[in-house]
Amino acid sequence: ARMNGLLIKEEWLEKILRREDLGNSGGSDKHQSPIALIKSKSGHIFGTCNVIDVVGPLSKAELERTVGKHQIPLADLRKGLRYKTVYAWILDSVKPLKKPVSYKHPSGAQTWVKLPDSLTRRLA
Repeated sequence: ARMNGLLIKEEWLEKILRREDLGNSGGSDKHQSPIALIKSKSGHIFGTCNVIDVVGPLSKAELERTVGKHQIPLADLRKGLRYKTVYAWILDSVKPLKKPVSYKHPSGAQTWVKLPDSLTRRLA
């Protein structure tokens, strides 16, 4: 099966690759595991992981109680939520790549990228 790549801002990608962070998203999309972890605006895949569960939608109070898991600072949460509804993606089997792998970024992709079969085989 073809692997999907998730575009992630650098600060959050680094936390995920260090296994510090729950992924947070405005969507409850279930994606076939594993997924590729792509640093936004880099053209490179930095790791892979499995999405083993999606929890939510989460209330602001639930997010405030679980700061240690998602690491969004309380001050930021109190300013307002970035998404209308927030879900926590539970990640497992996070594997940083020894060397980032480049890919061709499709025009218009902002969150998810469908990777070609050749790249899926290389990452598997």
